Amino acid sequence: MPGGYRSALGTRGEDVAAAYLARGGLRILARNWRCAEGEIDIVAGQGATIVVAEVKTRTGLRFGSPLEAVTEPKRLRLRRLARRWAAAHRAASRPLRIDVVCVLVLPGDRVYVRHHQGVA
Repeated sequence: MPGGYRSALGTRGEDVAAAYLARGGLRILARNWRCAEGEIDIVAGQGATIVVAEVKTRTGLRFGSPLEAVTEPKRLRLRRLARRWAAAHRAASRPLRIDVVCVLVLPGDRVYVRHHQGVA
């Protein structure tokens, strides 16, 4: 799969995930936030809670579900990144939650979204 297609698919998945979260009442605070340790796809607020959302987009389940791609080391890194974001935005005292938003894009432009809360 060419890199340009993967990049476009990932961007589409992040757009779908952000819209899905916003429709669910979360306030999008940042997208693609970067620091020396890595990147957070979406940072959102839900009440007092800061939600860090990792977005995984796939075109099928041949290589497993998108959630399976978020391994334990990745979950630990997301927790570190969440704390870094909170510290950088004077929100260190707010509760943090790590979510995964799985986006499945199938032929015929059918899109399915599944939101897994509190995965790490």
